[in-house]
Amino acid sequence: MSQMPQLAACPSCEEPLESGDRFCGACGYDLSAVPAPPDDQPTITMNGSAPRPPSAAASVEWPVAPEPAGTDTPAAMVLPTDLEGRESGGSESPDARPGGPGATSGPEGPGVRFDRPAAPHAPQPPQHAPQGPPYAQQSAPHTEASAVPHAQPPTPPHAPPAPQAHAQPHPQPPSPAPDQDATQAQIQTQIQTQAQVQTQAQVQAPAPAARPSAEPDEYPLAAPLPPEAPPADPRTADLATPPAGLKFCVACRAGQVDRDGYCENCGHAQPRERDHMEQELDAVAAVSDRGLRHHRNEDAFAVSSTALSDGSPAVVAVVCDGVSSATRPDEASLAASRAAGESLLAALPRGTHPQQAMHDAILAASDAVNSLADHAPADHEHQPHVNAPACTIVGAVVTPSLLVVGWVGDSRAYWVPVDRSAPPARLTEDDSWAAQMVAAGLMNEAEAYADDRAHAITGWLGADAYELEPHTASFKPDRPGVVIVCTDGLWNYAEGADEMAEVVPHDAAQRPLHSARVLVGHALDGGGHDNVTVAVLPFPAPSQGAGSA
Repeated sequence: MSQMPQLAACPSCEEPLESGDRFCGACGYDLSAVPAPPDDQPTITMNGSAPRPPSAAASVEWPVAPEPAGTDTPAAMVLPTDLEGRESGGSESPDARPGGPGATSGPEGPGVRFDRPAAPHAPQPPQHAPQGPPYAQQSAPHTEASAVPHAQPPTPPHAPPAPQAHAQPHPQPPSPAPDQDATQAQIQTQIQTQAQVQTQAQVQAPAPAARPSAEPDEYPLAAPLPPEAPPADPRTADLATPPAGLKFCVACRAGQVDRDGYCENCGHAQPRERDHMEQELDAVAAVSDRGLRHHRNEDAFAVSSTALSDGSPAVVAVVCDGVSSATRPDEASLAASRAAGESLLAALPRGTHPQQAMHDAILAASDAVNSLADHAPADHEHQPHVNAPACTIVGAVVTPSLLVVGWVGDSRAYWVPVDRSAPPARLTEDDSWAAQMVAAGLMNEAEAYADDRAHAITGWLGADAYELEPHTASFKPDRPGVVIVCTDGLWNYAEGADEMAEVVPHDAAQRPLHSARVLVGHALDGGGHDNVTVAVLPFPAPSQGAGSA
C-alpha cells in the first residue's frame, strides 16, 4: 500500500478532502498522482497556501521575462518586502513594511500596499493560473504613472531596479500523454500573443514624467495652450470690397445677398436702406424707422431749404405713408415725397405763394403715384386683389412769418410752441372714417377712434382714389415754436395735441434731429406697430437756412 500525501483540498478543484481519500469526491481527480511535498519551505503566496510543484510527468517549462536590455537572463526575484512603501496620497512612508507601524491589512494579508502597477514586461500566465502576487496584479492609485495603460512606472533613484513579476503557478493536473504537446503549444502561443500586445502598447504609450522621491500632495497642472486668435470683428475688420453688382451679408460676411434681400449662406435678412433713415439740415431734421412689426419701411420723407423771391428763407418738409393694403406702397410713398419736394423747390423761388405751391406739390405727387399703376385691364382679370399703388401725404413750408401745411389722408401736422404755457394745436384734419363720424356729429372723437374702422382712410393719392381734393392751410404764429410733421405710426402713441407736446423735448427748436429721434423712440417704446416717420421744423425759419439742399 503506497503512501499518499495527506491533502486538505483537491489540487484540481480545491474542494475539501478527507483522510484516506484516493479520488476527489467533486471532480474525480486521482490523488495518487500528486507527489509528496518537498522538504524545503517554498515561498508563501498571498492567499496563504503553498504552491505545489508539478510532477515530473507533467512538467511545464514556463517562460521567464527577459531583462529590459533584451537578454535572456531572468530578472531577479523581488518580494513585496523589497518595495518602497507609500501612503495613499503618494508621500513616502518608511515604516510601511510588512509588519511595520505603517502596514495595513487587506484581503491578501498584512503589509501590502497597492501603489505600483504591474510590470509591463511580465508575461501573462494561462487564465487558470494565478497572476502572481497582488502587488503585481492590482492597479495603483490614479497617478501620472498609472494613467497610461501598461506603462512602466519610473524608478526612484534610491530604489532597486523595476521588479519583474514572477507568477507562482498552482500545480497542474496531469494530462494524458497524447495531449501534452498540444496543450504546451497552445499555452506558449497565448503567452507570446499577450507579450506582443503589451510590448506594442508600451511602445505607443508616451513616456511618463519622472517621479520624484518625495511626491507633492498636488500635481502641478500643465501650462495652458496659447488661445486661438479671436475672429475679426466685422464692424472694424478690413474686409475686401465685393465685386461690382455683388453684396455680401452683414451677418456672416461670406454669403452673397440675393435679389430678395437674404443671405444665400446663412439666410440672414439684410437691412434695407429705408429701414432707418435720418437727415438733418440747418433748420429741419427728419427720421424714419421701419418699426417693430412691419417687414419693410413703407414711409418716405423729403426735407430741404430754399429761398423765396424776396430772398427770405423757406424750409420744406414732406412726409408720405404708403397704404399697406395697396400694391407696392413703398414705391408710392417714395415717388410722392420726391415729386412734392421737387415741385416746392421749383415753385417757391419763382414767387409762387407758399400755399399755392403746396397745392401744386400735392397734385404733382398724385401724378407720380398714378404713373406707377398698370393700366392694362387684362393683367388684373385673374388677380382681383391687385390694386394701384397708393399713399398719404402731409407737408409743411416754414418762412420767417408764415406757416403753410397741406395734406391728403391721415398723416398729420402739429404745432408745439416753445413756451409750453401756450396751448399746442393740431393743424390738419384726417381723411378717415373716424373724422367723418366726428364732423357729422354722429360720434365724439373718443368713440370714433375707438372703433375698428377709425383708421380707414377716405382720401389718398393713387390711380384708384376718389376725386382728389388737396387740403391746404396757412397760419401766422405770434410766437416761436416747432412744427411736427408725422405719419400715424407716431400719432397713434400721442394722438392729442397736448399728448404730442408732452413728448416733444423742450429744446426741439435748437436740436431738431435729437427731437425727431426722441419722437421715433417714443413710438417704438409704445410698441412700434407701424412704420414711424417724423420731421421737426423750427418756426420761424432762421436766416442761415437760406439756400437749396
